Amino acid sequence: MYNVLILDSNMANLILYRHLLKEINGLKFTCFDKTEEAFEWCYANWPDIILLDYALPSMDGLTFITKLKAIFHPHVIPFIMVTTEKEVRQQALELGAYDFLNKPIDKSELIVRVRNLLALHESERIVSNRAAWLATEVEKATQEIRDREKEMILRLSRAAEHRDPETGYHLVRMANYSRLIARELGLSEKEQELILESAPMHDIGKVATPDAILLKPDKLSDEEFAIMKEHALNGYSILSNSDSILISTAATMALTHHEKFDGTGYPYGLKGEAIPLHGRIIAVGDVFDALTSPRPYKKAWPIDEAAKFLNENSGSHFDPQCVAAFFKAWDDILKIHEQYRDEIQEDFTHFHP
Repeated sequence: MYNVLILDSNMANLILYRHLLKEINGLKFTCFDKTEEAFEWCYANWPDIILLDYALPSMDGLTFITKLKAIFHPHVIPFIMVTTEKEVRQQALELGAYDFLNKPIDKSELIVRVRNLLALHESERIVSNRAAWLATEVEKATQEIRDREKEMILRLSRAAEHRDPETGYHLVRMANYSRLIARELGLSEKEQELILESAPMHDIGKVATPDAILLKPDKLSDEEFAIMKEHALNGYSILSNSDSILISTAATMALTHHEKFDGTGYPYGLKGEAIPLHGRIIAVGDVFDALTSPRPYKKAWPIDEAAKFLNENSGSHFDPQCVAAFFKAWDDILKIHEQYRDEIQEDFTHFHP
């Protein structure tokens, strides 16, 4: 069913139009002899076609269409204008007029022109629907790619985690801590999700670390620690040069999560804001969880002692703004710490608190 708006100051003409156009099936007519009433109707409805006379009393047809386009932009307004004036026709074309009619109205001409306009309108609707369908399909395909990326990250993260004595829920906790820091720093929802999804890859470089060093229960020697530190560069090597923003973000995190704000970290000794923000963020979440989790070589620190460590090392090890953001989200931090306790069966499929 097509909505046809007919606007003419002469009631007899309105009756004539309706009578003549009854031969076309699927039309619903709405007729007005006053432009103000037509405007009111358009606020609650939308015509598929407008048939209007140029010579309207309160405002001419061109003014009516101009105001309608200004209010309802960017909607397309297919209209046929009834006029014999050449100058008016030119202006109407500039406003997007599809066709013209002369008075007195010829029945055959009216029907043909309206049918042609309906066919054109239907083609445009099909194209529009096709474009919307394609956009939906592209979004679905893009989401499938994102899902595969996230799955790859989780699987590779698990591979690194299985070789590391760190506890099973470490990745989930530190990723969520990092997202909360990003939230309190005012980063967008999209950026928060990016951090949440890429943070688990920060230690992927440990897959290249020898077991004798990675699994050693005692303190590492200087030589062994030098080899251990290579996991930052190894992780970056594994993840770098990707077209995926998710994986490239994870590469940055892998490379910089052991840099320190005062420049004493590794692998490059970057200082302050020279350290990418992603690296500064996950440094806080990663260290806090490492401190509050048991390891073969240490017991878990009490939460208040780990919090004290972050505060004491704010400005040296950690970016002060990231530490402040961490404590601003303290209530949610505690919820994450409790929700993902290590005695719960390992499950990396849900990263949201």
